Amino acid sequence: MQIRLDHKVAIVTGGSRGIGRAIAITLAAAGASVVINYKSHAAAADTVVDEITQQEGRATAVQADVSNPDDVDRLFSTTMDTYGKLDILVNNAGITRDTLVLRMKPDDFDVVLNTNLRGVYLTTKAALRPMTRAHTGRIINITSVVGLTGNAGQANYAAAKAGLIGFTKSVAREMASRSVTVNAVAPGYIDTELTDTLDDAVRDAILATIPLARFGQTHDIAQMVCFLASDAASYITGQTITVDGGMVM
Repeated sequence: MQIRLDHKVAIVTGGSRGIGRAIAITLAAAGASVVINYKSHAAAADTVVDEITQQEGRATAVQADVSNPDDVDRLFSTTMDTYGKLDILVNNAGITRDTLVLRMKPDDFDVVLNTNLRGVYLTTKAALRPMTRAHTGRIINITSVVGLTGNAGQANYAAAKAGLIGFTKSVAREMASRSVTVNAVAPGYIDTELTDTLDDAVRDAILATIPLARFGQTHDIAQMVCFLASDAASYITGQTITVDGGMVM
């Protein structure tokens, strides 16, 4: 089955690097026009735009902090001014401030929740305005397996990602009558800049928990997102799909 997203317009938050970059490139390769949101990595976002346009795709980079309501309004108004509509929102932007709870400062907790959960609320609310008018739309939230299992040293991150799963289900119920589907993808351990910093002992310990005995690749997540964004997934909503090599069964 070949997934096509011709004439669709997508926003990918946190789209300049890692999983977000792979998602943006994959959606564009399927025919979508993609708005690549970034907070601070302008050069990286421009590189993604260049890669897409060199393959005859359409892409635009827009700076915005998703935890800031004014920035979110500007992100969506720019998208509508540029492309005239919005069909797909991928909420991928996220940060970490890892430490044990006993050492965690209130700011470490708040900043992670503000970006990883409050930011999704703000972008989703903005996306639902054009989507409900059009009576169609796809929202895909990138959560994490730690939102299902918890993880020592990541109470703030796990709380945000678990909250995102509940948020996904609630909005899916609210928007089903408007033919807007809302789903979540929960990656396991994916080869990115973050996992590159793990030492061999830690990597080996993690691999021992993964039945497929390897880390995932960013395209593994991107392909799932592309499917959920397509008409092929029109009867799927409110679901959290793990892409983790079998780590969480």
